[in-house]
Amino acid sequence: MDTSSSPYALIFACLLRAMMFDAGTCNFNNRCSEKDTQALLNFKKGIMDPSGVLSSWSTQHNCCEWKGVTCDRINNRVTHLSLPCFTTTLNYIDKEDKSHCLTGPHLPAWLYTQRSIQSLSIYGSWFQAPDKFWNFVSRVPELTLEDNSIVGNLSNILLNSTVIRLSSNRLKGSLPRLSPNAAVVSLSNNSLSGSISPLLCDHKMLNGKSNLVYLDISLNHLSGGLTNCWEKWKSLIHVNLGGNNLTGKIPPSMGLLSNLTSLHLHENKLYGEIPPSLQNCHILIFNVRGNNFTGNIPNWIPHAAKVLEFRSNHFSGSIPAQICQMSSLFILDIADNTISGHIPTCLCNITALNNVSHREFSSTTLQYNFLNRTFYFFEESLELVTKGLVLEYENNLPFMNLIDMSSNNLSGTIPLQMFSLIGLASLNLSHNKLTGKLPDEIGNMKNLESLDFSVNQFSGEIPEALSKVSFLGFLNLSFNNFTGKIPSGTQLQGFDAISYIGNSDLCGPPLTKICFKSSDDKSKDTKPIDEDGDKSEFFPWFHIGLESGFVAGFLGVFCSILLNRKWREA
Repeated sequence: MDTSSSPYALIFACLLRAMMFDAGTCNFNNRCSEKDTQALLNFKKGIMDPSGVLSSWSTQHNCCEWKGVTCDRINNRVTHLSLPCFTTTLNYIDKEDKSHCLTGPHLPAWLYTQRSIQSLSIYGSWFQAPDKFWNFVSRVPELTLEDNSIVGNLSNILLNSTVIRLSSNRLKGSLPRLSPNAAVVSLSNNSLSGSISPLLCDHKMLNGKSNLVYLDISLNHLSGGLTNCWEKWKSLIHVNLGGNNLTGKIPPSMGLLSNLTSLHLHENKLYGEIPPSLQNCHILIFNVRGNNFTGNIPNWIPHAAKVLEFRSNHFSGSIPAQICQMSSLFILDIADNTISGHIPTCLCNITALNNVSHREFSSTTLQYNFLNRTFYFFEESLELVTKGLVLEYENNLPFMNLIDMSSNNLSGTIPLQMFSLIGLASLNLSHNKLTGKLPDEIGNMKNLESLDFSVNQFSGEIPEALSKVSFLGFLNLSFNNFTGKIPSGTQLQGFDAISYIGNSDLCGPPLTKICFKSSDDKSKDTKPIDEDGDKSEFFPWFHIGLESGFVAGFLGVFCSILLNRKWREA
């Protein structure tokens, strides 16, 4: 996942709200506070500014007119500082290159003296975070320090803010402790290590109270078990523990999270069966890919589920028919397991996959009311395999409809009803034991962008109707038993030959084998002619004709010599 800061990201945006006043636009008719002017000039002296972002900051102008500075319209105090990390010079195109950004080892000292700050946001910057910094931010209700290169140790730190967003930095040490005030905590993509117990099991600090709704500690180096301290965090709606080194089984207390709708445990070393206690939750997005879970796919998953990502585990058994009752399901990924049996005929009942219109954006976004305002704190993010690639879906997740059952032991034919899922964008049934012919109804799936049926036992001709799928950008039918000619004059010939290899009786562009009619010109049957000339029926007959001609010619010459007296006497 790309975590590099955008060149247009803010390197330092500090929103200060006075306790008695609302922030507003700058009143240019009055001079700004002399105290603020001097504080900002001291800040300018303490940092490096290679691209001249702060060139307008001088005593010749009112500080409310400085670039990136906004003042309160009533008391003329500085309330908003926005210093973007970009320049008008076109040379700065490398996202990793921050040489033109404002940098400095320490934040300005005046910031630590502020008592009325309600929100602090810093993006795309670099600075050190000593203990006094964490003491300071514990007084700030809304703290957003994402996509920086902040160096600090969170061990034994108490985070008291309501909103704590510290993802994509260089933070290390063990997980911090949380106060009951914390509602949103994002510490993902750092270098935090150790157990998750310091964060979850300090019940004395909670004193029986918790307001936490969102927890993301993914993409760190956390280890150990999931602990059994979840009963104190019943307010949780979203939990993301993915991309760590966590081991063990899912603890029973996790089933007490009655408000939980989004659970991400992917890319860990968890094992055992999915416990039935989780049916007490209201999980809509369930991501456990890349673990060692065993047993059957649960048949108790809520009917309102939207995403099931179970790939790369050790699930066995058959596909439960209860999945067909999940009318809102738009991601079904059970690839790379040992699931057997047939594909259920009832999958056509999943109405979300029959819908060609895009679902509402809020379906993958958590809405949380805070301070009498509505905030969208996060968007769901998933890694999906489609078009032969592993792609990250975030803002575009609501636009994806996917079924991936590849790399299992599925057998039988594809049920005809499956081809009525006209909303599908990606279908992968590769590396199974599926048989039968592809019906013309495959042409109904006009929204398909990726189709992979490779390494199965499909037979018959490739239907002409497949060429009607105009959005198809990825196709893999390799290593089956398809026969006949690839439909000509269609986009199917625009794919590389690798999409069709491993079908010995398949011919026509883009393959090198050419086709010829097996009988008269009116016949539709075709047989392949290999351009190398050693595996088709054409060349054996060619050799027979050549040999017959040679024998006839030799006998003709011999008889002429035998009957001609002059030549015979010679």
